[in-house]
Amino acid sequence: MADTAPRGPLVYRQRLATRLTHWAWALSLFVLLLTGLQIFNAHPGLYLGDQSGFEFNNAVLALSARDTPEGLRGVTWVLGHEFDTTGLLGASGGEMRGFPSWATIPSYHDLATGRVIHFFFAWLLTGTLLLWLLASLLNGHWRELIPTGRDLRALPADVADHLRLRLHHRRRYNVLQKLSYAGVLFVLLPGMIVTGLCMSPSFNAAAPWLLDLLGGRQTARTLHFLGMSLLVLFFVVHLLMVVLAGPLNELRSILTGWYRLSPGESSDAR
Repeated sequence: MADTAPRGPLVYRQRLATRLTHWAWALSLFVLLLTGLQIFNAHPGLYLGDQSGFEFNNAVLALSARDTPEGLRGVTWVLGHEFDTTGLLGASGGEMRGFPSWATIPSYHDLATGRVIHFFFAWLLTGTLLLWLLASLLNGHWRELIPTGRDLRALPADVADHLRLRLHHRRRYNVLQKLSYAGVLFVLLPGMIVTGLCMSPSFNAAAPWLLDLLGGRQTARTLHFLGMSLLVLFFVVHLLMVVLAGPLNELRSILTGWYRLSPGESSDAR
């Protein structure tokens, strides 16, 4: 029997620049995460201020291991509280290790290689973001990511729809999409670039005021780690919403640009 279910119109939703940069960011952020954890394992702790060491009481997080009669145990320390995280954080595979081998590139201890790969993809991410910003200024796409007063007034209803899994396929982004995408593109990614540069001695020499503004090298490192954690959270939620909203339609949109709207939705670009 023929499919008689109503179908909405197909619209061209994602521009070429958006699609290309989306996949470049996905690859870059994946490699940056895993190489970043390799770099973090060289000193698995986070601090506030400009320096760290035994004479400073400025730690906010530490991944370590402890010998016990039962063997090596992983310990995660967060703001004065200790947690046993054996097998995941602090100790895994029978060795002291901040993050496990499956979560790092390379999988073995190799700080030098991790740094080289990390810096390459960091510059790739930066260049891609600049290209996207330029393209968005030229084609006006950036305006589609800025919530309007009408959008913000619709925020409670949009949150309620998402909690009930009533997901609408519209030509324009909903307010939650606008807030999350704008937060990533205009706040989180630039923040990751800035905090990453603040850990470079040559950049510190050229712009020492920026390190002072952020509160010191260790604070910049902690903010960098926090930004990474927020990006991972965004990635998980983003994938979940793709699955719930219909992965075939969402993938077609980001691969070809064409997106099918819900029945009854207007294809008008306004």
